[in-house]
Amino acid sequence: MDEATWAALTVVLTVLGVVWTVVAFRRRGAANGLRALGFTLLPAAAWLTGTLRMFTEIGSAVSRWATSLVLDPRVWTGVGLAGTAAVLIVLSGYLRARQLARGQGRTPLPEGPRGSSGAVLAEPRGAGSGEAVQPRRKGTGDSELDEIEELLRRRGIQ
Repeated sequence: MDEATWAALTVVLTVLGVVWTVVAFRRRGAANGLRALGFTLLPAAAWLTGTLRMFTEIGSAVSRWATSLVLDPRVWTGVGLAGTAAVLIVLSGYLRARQLARGQGRTPLPEGPRGSSGAVLAEPRGAGSGEAVQPRRKGTGDSELDEIEELLRRRGIQ
């Protein structure tokens, strides 16, 4: 292909990207529109840097390889192993994320009387315990946590 053909391909891809960008801005907002604009600029950048030709050559090589596959058990065993490897890698990432979330979410339960379910039972404040209302603790700096602590304290849970 000559340089005019590459330029025409770039213009077509960029125009399609501009249409996509306008639709994204109107339907989904600024964040998606800006992402679409970024992708729209990539074909022009690839043409100007000379990598558009490289990407099409890579695509041609992959398509030639894919069309030349025959029903060779060795090749399809390799394809199956590659797919299994990909599934295992994704699965391990998912399991690791769950383990990390579980490890961070664990907090030791305070010692105290437990009910039949094993949950810690709260004693009502001032009901025979000889306690007056607890003095107010200094805030943690997080307004949401302070608000939650205040609600728990009012209900006699904390």
